[in-house]
Amino acid sequence: MRLVLWDIDHTLIDTRGVGRELSAAAFEAATGVPMRKQAKIDGITEPVIFRETAKLHGLVTDRNDFERFAHALERQHLKRAAELRERGRALPGAAEALDALAAAGVRQTVVSGNIQGVAKVKLSVFGLDAHIDWEIGAYGEDADERADLVRLALDRAGVAAADAILIGDTPADVEGGRAHGVQVVAVASGKSSEADLKAAGADAALPDLRDAGLLVQLVRDGIR
Repeated sequence: MRLVLWDIDHTLIDTRGVGRELSAAAFEAATGVPMRKQAKIDGITEPVIFRETAKLHGLVTDRNDFERFAHALERQHLKRAAELRERGRALPGAAEALDALAAAGVRQTVVSGNIQGVAKVKLSVFGLDAHIDWEIGAYGEDADERADLVRLALDRAGVAAADAILIGDTPADVEGGRAHGVQVVAVASGKSSEADLKAAGADAALPDLRDAGLLVQLVRDGIR
């Protein structure tokens, strides 16, 4: 059975600014300091974003600080889930792609820099969680580096790299997959273009997820 490792932000959904607001609220709750600016987030895991954002505010943090932030971030997402649904969106073709892969017998999980609780809220508010096997995924609290998350998900699923496909929107997603021999379908629905993603080493690059049939073919047959 084939396994898809999904990224979330700018691959399946777009929070349209709500995510930053929730991160700011959680950052202040965890540190007591208002978040004036945020470190780079594209393709970066939540513990790294928190640590680097803290440095921008002159703070030195440890794992306990991150765990306070993670709990606060999950609470913010649960509290403002309706707002996230109203202001954010599922990206075009996301629901159809998930359904088509499930119908084709493909197992699906998440490899995301988000903590698991936040990942669940983000997909559930847009109705994108029905086909996700959360137990075999890997999340921001599991490791700092995306490549380590890919390895963890493969181990948890008991699947060889040759039987998995990672779908994401950043060069970091591409690098994380290729570090373990996992083929990558990159989607240019974030800040990176198809050309950027191919240059980063993606095995295939798509403009979006609208062509569910093509996506199923790439996953089922592998990319040649």
